[in-house]
Amino acid sequence: MLSGAAAGAAAIVAERAGGLISPARSVHADTAAKLNTVKSPLTTTGETLTTLEDITHYNNFYEFGTGKGDPARNAWQLVTRPWSVRVEGQVKKKKTFDIDALLKLRPLEERVYRHRCVEGWSMVIPWVGYSLSEFIKECEPLSSASYVQFLSLEDPQHMPGISQVSLDWPYSEGLRMDEAMHPLTLLCFGLYGETLPNQDGAPVRIVVPWKYGFKSAKSIVTIKFVDKEPRTTWNEAAPKEYGFYSNVNPDRDHPRWSQKTERRIGAPFWKQTRPTVIFNGYGDQVASLYTGMDLIKYF
Repeated sequence: MLSGAAAGAAAIVAERAGGLISPARSVHADTAAKLNTVKSPLTTTGETLTTLEDITHYNNFYEFGTGKGDPARNAWQLVTRPWSVRVEGQVKKKKTFDIDALLKLRPLEERVYRHRCVEGWSMVIPWVGYSLSEFIKECEPLSSASYVQFLSLEDPQHMPGISQVSLDWPYSEGLRMDEAMHPLTLLCFGLYGETLPNQDGAPVRIVVPWKYGFKSAKSIVTIKFVDKEPRTTWNEAAPKEYGFYSNVNPDRDHPRWSQKTERRIGAPFWKQTRPTVIFNGYGDQVASLYTGMDLIKYF
């Protein structure tokens, strides 16, 4: 199986954006599949999509290394079939969902979302999935469950970054229940109409478009429903730099850099730098979740 993946890593495939030739999909060429999708009204319009080349070659996925190109080089090792997601914690009954059953749980929607990284760069990505709330309903959480925790795969054998980066593995992220239930929060299985590339979080991740990218857990294997704010990896590693909420906010700078502007990956040079917008531009939909909260204190 690995030899097939390695062979795939040398393949050259046509990139759909502009007809360019790119090895972007080669890291999972042996498992990539088209997805049947419907258009979603919950989508960003009027913005130029980031190319598949950039989306798959400029990544933060520390399990595969800290360099932006490391995930594309190393993620071919990730085995995404078989794959299952365990549901634990405060639910009526613990459950395990096979990845292929999850793909069929609801119609898959294509949603174009702006993606904003805490480091200051951004993309516009055509994700594929359905609202996380639809999955949460299937999990039957108890009324006492106030938060949702996501745990990513921890596999040192196939994820070389785990032994190189001093973090408390497995990678953990979390949302308040009302954030998780918001219709914009996406349980994501693909992009550009195909299954997720390994370096972008295959085979299943979440996407929370109004928060910085590290809040959107990748390669999820466990989802826990809990009654208290769960530990999250970056908040635990550097609490003064990475808050639990991590909503995109131009008025709340990172201690080591400003958040007032962002750099759009792949845009022409003269259009790359642009102002950061509160909640990444999704304020009309999500600002009510934080009514009365001090967004500088609860960052």
